[in-house]
Amino acid sequence: MNAAPLGIFDSGIGGLTVARALFERLPQESVIYFGDTARVPYGPKSPDTVRRYSAEILAYLVQRGVKAVVVACNTSTAHALPHLQARSSVPVVGVIEPGARAAVAATKTGKIGVIGTAGTVASGAYERAIRALRPSADVHSQPCPLFVPLVEEGWFDHPATELIAREYLDPLRRAGVDVLVLGCTHYPLLKPLLARVLGEGVSLIDSAAETAKEVTRELAARGLDAPAANAPEHLFVVSDDELHFRKVGARFLGEKLQKVEVVPLG
Repeated sequence: MNAAPLGIFDSGIGGLTVARALFERLPQESVIYFGDTARVPYGPKSPDTVRRYSAEILAYLVQRGVKAVVVACNTSTAHALPHLQARSSVPVVGVIEPGARAAVAATKTGKIGVIGTAGTVASGAYERAIRALRPSADVHSQPCPLFVPLVEEGWFDHPATELIAREYLDPLRRAGVDVLVLGCTHYPLLKPLLARVLGEGVSLIDSAAETAKEVTRELAARGLDAPAANAPEHLFVVSDDELHFRKVGARFLGEKLQKVEVVPLG
């Protein structure tokens, strides 16, 4: 058993949905969360830049003594996961493959929808992961760039958000997808609204929850679980704008963030 903390990182705040899923599934585990709020968003940046930023954060978390790292950012997972895994002294888990596996398991028709940021959708990472598991899958991807600012504004069920969601999801509804992968860590907060817009018969795949399941399996397989009686401590680190992180982060975690440090990187 290993009481060292888990490392989680994201380009900003959205990865807190992954942290919340891990808190629920692994309540005995301590966490160090890093949000790169000085350099968010990663979506419009080049793959080389995303890999460089991600490697800097990985090095920081390993230096802080984490026993494993969760890349809670779809863009970083898409562009940097193999790069990080090849260079890391601890296990590194991304958010794309767990979501792809769950989507393939859930679909009855083989028609799978994926929504994400422009960068994640352009990378084609979800399509590749899904087709590696089911080559015949009919994958329909849709960038939804306005969802992130709407979530950070707290407009989870606002009429404007529903109007935009109907516009974004209309091509997927017309394509007849029976599964929708929420390919951005902000999107789980929109699940009730998205389910209403899509209607019955469409399963929503929450990559944050699926990633928490994958981390649970990985820790158990490697004997890295914290003792059941461990008293966890959580630390949140950002590269800039602590006040905004505290304010918006509370919406994601449903509780006030206790320990927040500012550590600029790069």
